[in-house]
Amino acid sequence: MNRRHFIAASALAAASLPSCKPKGSTGDGDKKLTIFTWADYLSEEAKESFEKAHGCTVVIDTFDSNEAMLAKIESGASGYDLLVPSSYAVQALKRKDLLVPLDHAKIPNIKHVDAAYLGKALDAKMEMSVPYLMAPTCLCYLASKVPNPTDSWAMLDRTDLKGRVTLLDDMREVLGAALKFLGHSLNSTDPAQLAAARDVAIRWKQNIAKWESEQYKSGIASGEFYLVQGYGSDLLQAHQENADMHVVVPAEGTAFSCDDMCIPKGAKEIDLAHAFINHLHDPAVAASNMEEIGARSPNSAAYENLSEDFRGSEILFPADALFAKCEPIGDLGDSLSLWTSEWDKVKTA
Repeated sequence: MNRRHFIAASALAAASLPSCKPKGSTGDGDKKLTIFTWADYLSEEAKESFEKAHGCTVVIDTFDSNEAMLAKIESGASGYDLLVPSSYAVQALKRKDLLVPLDHAKIPNIKHVDAAYLGKALDAKMEMSVPYLMAPTCLCYLASKVPNPTDSWAMLDRTDLKGRVTLLDDMREVLGAALKFLGHSLNSTDPAQLAAARDVAIRWKQNIAKWESEQYKSGIASGEFYLVQGYGSDLLQAHQENADMHVVVPAEGTAFSCDDMCIPKGAKEIDLAHAFINHLHDPAVAASNMEEIGARSPNSAAYENLSEDFRGSEILFPADALFAKCEPIGDLGDSLSLWTSEWDKVKTA
């Protein structure tokens, strides 16, 4: 799955990286914590305050998709002390025995992790990972171009918008949305449910201008597209450029994916990695970091430190009843081929 915050600049940055050697060092400490994460995904304030508190240097290396991260770690890339993949990729790393179990005694701030989120987290006991930041997959439309809008995936069935719609070029997001539209889990592996979701996706496909995972936000901000499926944080940022954009979390529920912090086997600075996880769940640090990045950290104690505007976001903090319908994207394990088969039928229809 492509990254929600993935932008062209980060792709160029990632492509320019050497295969194993991290870069980005800015601190001057003797110790070094090397993190493999998404581009632009940690505030300078959070980074520098950790370096100062621990007399170390934080080095950032980036990836642009979970699959790229998995491939690199599985190929034996070393030198990383902390990884920040999406939850389903953490499960894949765990299944392949590539992670170090966490020592909760070294992370006292995990007591602040939002219990409501943990109720649906893939690693609810935080045995291998601690949640970092999350945001939902949304629909966004131009209010001046879309009469009688609804907050439903059914918007993608509207033939009056034909040629002005985009869908993410992502199997998990599109089939997952179709499954939610039909009232099923977006992680379903039931063949009949997946076949029905495939048919819905094929129907939606008839209305789209293109599959689009990167330029949809600039496309709708410029008026080229009227309705797009996209990532909440990206769309909220784009909304600042065009007040006509209206972002909604579909009422049937959606993917509310989280990126987690975990420690790979072979890490040299295991204690420092635990300390970094603890640092990012300090309520003050978590609040400042999430406002800077524009995504939600599931840290209950941090919520009271947020600005009124940020805490009032119905996208990042949907009502409890709606949030209950949202799910993180899960690891498909042996059912991946079933999903891939149905996705191939959508793409070739």
